[in-house]
Amino acid sequence: MTPPGPPCHFAPPKLSLVFPVFDEEENLGDLMASACKIGEELGEAFEVIAVNDGSRDESPRIIDAWTQRDSRIRGVHLAENKGYGAALRAGLGQARGEWIFFSDADLQFDLAQLRDLLAHTPDYDIVAGYRSPRRDPWPRILIAAVWGGIVRLFFGLRVNDIDCAFKLFSRRVIETIPLASVGAFINTELLVRARASGFRIHQVPVNHRRRRHGRQTGAHPRVLIKACVELGSLYRELRNAVPQPGTRTDSP
Repeated sequence: MTPPGPPCHFAPPKLSLVFPVFDEEENLGDLMASACKIGEELGEAFEVIAVNDGSRDESPRIIDAWTQRDSRIRGVHLAENKGYGAALRAGLGQARGEWIFFSDADLQFDLAQLRDLLAHTPDYDIVAGYRSPRRDPWPRILIAAVWGGIVRLFFGLRVNDIDCAFKLFSRRVIETIPLASVGAFINTELLVRARASGFRIHQVPVNHRRRRHGRQTGAHPRVLIKACVELGSLYRELRNAVPQPGTRTDSP
C-alpha cells in the first residue's frame, strides 16, 4: 500500500508515538494515517515509530513505504518474532521525544484521545489509559481480572487496566527504569518499576473497540506462561526493595 499525500518534513520531535507491529497488514495504512493526523492536530513536532516484530505478511513492506514517503515515520525491523515486550523496547530505544506514547497497531483505540492523556502531563510522569468499557470477549476480560488480582497481590499495584496499550510517559521514565520483559508482561513491568522509582501515575478512561482485522494473540497459553515467568523474576528482584516516599497512583 502506498500512503497518500505529499512528503512531510522532519522536525526534532517533542512527542514520539511507538507501535509494535506483528502481522498487521490490514491495519497499518489506517494506523499510520491516523497517527500522522493526530500528530499534526496537536501542533507539536512528532515522530512515529513502527516496530516490525518479524511479521510474516506485508507489514514490513507497508512500513517501508510509509517511511519513504514521510520523514516523520521511522521503521524498526526485527529479523524474527521476538515478542511484544521486545518489540516495544526496541521502539522505545529509538524514541527521541520528550514525551513517549505507545499503543497497539490493531486500531482498537482512537488515537485522538491522546489529547486526554497529554492534558495531565504537567502534573504526572505517566498517564495510563484504561478501557471503559472494554470491548473484548468475556474470556479475555476474565483473564485480565485474574491477572490484575495477581499483580495487586504480588506488588500492591492498583490500576484499573494494567495491560491497556494506551500509555504516555515522560522520557525520564524510560531513561531511569530498566525494562527487561520480552512478552506481554512489559505493561506490568513498566508500571511496577515506575512506581517503585517514585514516578507519579495517573489513569484516564479511553474508548475501546473490537479488533476489525487480524488475530489477537494476548490470551495464547504461551503468552500467559511467559508473563507469569517474568512476573516471578521481577517479584524476586523487587521483594526486598524499600518503597519510595511520596509515590502514588491516582485514579480519576
